[in-house]
Amino acid sequence: MPPPSSSFSSLPIDIVLEILARVPKRFHPTLSCVSKNFRRLLRSPEIHKTRSLLRKDSLFICFVGKTDAQWFTLRRAENNNPTTEKNRFVSIDLASPSQTDQEPCVVAIGPEIFFICGSFYPSSTMWILDSRTGTFRQGPSSRADRVCRSVGVVGSKVYVIGIYRDADEMHVESFDVKTQTWELAPVPEDQGWWWSSAPPVSLNRKVCALPVSGNARCYDPRDGSCESLGLATKDKWLWRTGACVMNNVLYVYYARFGLMWYDSKMRLCRVVGGLSHLKKVRSVAMAEYYGKLAFLWEDDEVGVSGEMKEVWCRMIALERKEEGVDGMAEASQLLGSVLRGYRFHHCLSASD
Repeated sequence: MPPPSSSFSSLPIDIVLEILARVPKRFHPTLSCVSKNFRRLLRSPEIHKTRSLLRKDSLFICFVGKTDAQWFTLRRAENNNPTTEKNRFVSIDLASPSQTDQEPCVVAIGPEIFFICGSFYPSSTMWILDSRTGTFRQGPSSRADRVCRSVGVVGSKVYVIGIYRDADEMHVESFDVKTQTWELAPVPEDQGWWWSSAPPVSLNRKVCALPVSGNARCYDPRDGSCESLGLATKDKWLWRTGACVMNNVLYVYYARFGLMWYDSKMRLCRVVGGLSHLKKVRSVAMAEYYGKLAFLWEDDEVGVSGEMKEVWCRMIALERKEEGVDGMAEASQLLGSVLRGYRFHHCLSASD
């Protein structure tokens, strides 16, 4: 009897794509280990187009003001023509159930979004949003109240780096999505740098803290070791306003240089090719969306006036080549507008 992967691959390609497109995206890394053919199909434009027709992925975008937050979703329009790939930017009522923490640490795993309280005041509370139904449930409490300094996802675990109440040392707890339990993780060997206001990212199975300026470092949950990414710059005004990891490649955006990718072998950032014509902007949010980079930015110079500013988006296809990474940007799409007093805070990719 032939192995399952061999039998599966003998099916017509359209049927294979239809089956693979229905597999939750969080299981794709495991499927990619089955065979090179599976890995190629799961990264192909065809699989993302099929998932798009099924409306499997969505973005959750948060803008924060002085006293509250506004949430929006970006989804494929229903009955969408696959050649146009129209997206709908919709305001949603997504008030966090927590009355004491208006800016919790937030990460997504599959279709669930985790709101981890304790950004300003010690807390052990966590809320979980099911993006498919829009309903919250209270998750298990962590071992003790702590202030959350950084958060990241590795595999099926959420890692929270913070300081317990009345303690000086930084600690790490992990929440296992499969068992719904908390446990202690190794203490970071470097205690002095964990504070990140940038989007939470994980690279090479490590949790990375990316401050908007200065250096960036990663924590290895296997042994607590820490290392620098080498993103530091001598220009203290060179701020990073967006970050995203796709296919284990870190992409960051600098207003001066544009979109860059982190070369882990050379330990430096390099400019993504083919995007020199893009307008340089300052306030940016990024996330993976159907295999492409959703690049969102705020524009308060044109279009709307008064108290509002526009929110724009371009989808960028990224291709890794021997000499670097090239990008191909689609046409800009005006998504909508928000009050000028609000700023990007979260841009999360939720997938079923």
